[in-house]
Amino acid sequence: MRVIVANCSVEYEGRLGARLPPCLRLIMLKADGSIAVHADTKAYKPLNWMSPPCTVRETEGSLVATNRSGERLTIELHEVVHDYVVDLGDDPGLAKDGVEAELQELLARRVAALREGLRLVRREYPTDIGPVDLLCRDTDERAVVVEVKRVGEIAGVEQLLRYQERLDLDPSLAPTRGMFVATRIKPQARVYASSRGIECIEINLDELRAGAPLDLRLF
Repeated sequence: MRVIVANCSVEYEGRLGARLPPCLRLIMLKADGSIAVHADTKAYKPLNWMSPPCTVRETEGSLVATNRSGERLTIELHEVVHDYVVDLGDDPGLAKDGVEAELQELLARRVAALREGLRLVRREYPTDIGPVDLLCRDTDERAVVVEVKRVGEIAGVEQLLRYQERLDLDPSLAPTRGMFVATRIKPQARVYASSRGIECIEINLDELRAGAPLDLRLF
């Protein structure tokens, strides 16, 4: 990972235009090809970013990231305070809590309960940015990427989108469909998921445990 602290201005060109005026900020370039610009607020959420896969080109005084969709993120470095690289090595990944792990296991046995004709390809399908909870195929043989959460939040939707971006690079899987499954999905996450074409499903864990017909809430 490369970490830069610099007085910088940022301009995004894509579906919408956005600009950040000069200010001291943290810039992170990760080994997975992503780039993110952070302030000393907003917790983990960057001010602007570009998800992998993207190409970062460095010239004197600037970083320019582009992706296959034609989006461009330009960071002008007016004054660099720190610039260093750290090798973080391989991360073992996030260990799911008991409820999420149980949800994933139970759904793997009954994926057809989420949608008629859905069949499991593999649980914990590996990608270079972490395993997909469930990879399935629908009746049209289209790959369906299922992300399982106890409580569905925007971060979970973004995680699912990153998985889809990686799997869409594989011609045998592209184009994938996204399915976000949780016992409860927050309204903001539901709206964001819908805007990105992701199907949201709220599921009752007790019904799943009992093997009863599921009363699904579809969004």
